[in-house]
Amino acid sequence: MILDYQGILEEIEEEVRPLLSVGRVADYIAPLAAVPLEQFGMTVRTLDGRQFSVGNATQRFSIQSIAKVFNLTVAIEREGDSVWQRVGREPSGSSFNSLVQLEMERGIPRNPFINAGALVVLDTVLAHATDAEDLILEFVRSNTGTDVGYDLEVAREESRAGYRNRALAHFLKSFDNLRNEPDEVLDAYFRLCSLSMNCEELASALYYLASEGVTIKGRRMATRQQTKRVNAVMLTCGVYDEAGDYAYRVGLPAKSGVGGGVVAVMPGEFVATVWSPGLSPKGNSVAGTMALELLTTKTGLSIF
Repeated sequence: MILDYQGILEEIEEEVRPLLSVGRVADYIAPLAAVPLEQFGMTVRTLDGRQFSVGNATQRFSIQSIAKVFNLTVAIEREGDSVWQRVGREPSGSSFNSLVQLEMERGIPRNPFINAGALVVLDTVLAHATDAEDLILEFVRSNTGTDVGYDLEVAREESRAGYRNRALAHFLKSFDNLRNEPDEVLDAYFRLCSLSMNCEELASALYYLASEGVTIKGRRMATRQQTKRVNAVMLTCGVYDEAGDYAYRVGLPAKSGVGGGVVAVMPGEFVATVWSPGLSPKGNSVAGTMALELLTTKTGLSIF
């Protein structure tokens, strides 16, 4: 049976409308604080080549921590399983920028999606390019065929407000878990988090996670095993300290960002992306989370 994804998305858009005024935008980064709250966009791209969208699906937004998925994929593509010698695969159970946890675990971050873990993974990518963030941008552009890029105003504000991230980077260096200088890794990290994309571009860029590592253009970006592992880490660690609730409500590997974006993957079926900037206290899009829950409920598709 061919699902009517367009009709399903239109139903979802209507049902989440009351939630668009719920939550708060990320106000610690000035450009994100200025984003109007009541916006919603959603895209589903299926493995048979169809794409469906509603709302503000073509409006670009700061994807923030979703970029950590690209970061991890590029690192694994170049270094394989050796990446896991420097970063773990366990849920953090604490704040995504916790200094206490990093010190207690002697400089080995719990997973690649908390800030310390992303810094270590980006440090790995820097071994293969002077400008790691440009290598990652090339990866994204080759997957989308569009001119996506970094929002330098967001990157500057990330840097200005990045005291905790600077502390994390210096902690990592003190435990010999950064090969490059902290400032070099931080500059790349702040740019990485400022990547600006829309729902349709994001669905195209992350298509490979639903297709066993093959991009929408037919290029193998990762092995089947590597793709499986990225999806597994997304399921357990991709939505800050809310992984259990996402598994319960949505039932898909997902990665969120404080810009209000979320990507979710149904391997072998589709990639779904959603954007709504109102965040829950744990940093996930309120309307976006409900939209994904409704998607798996209405389609009957989840990994469980």
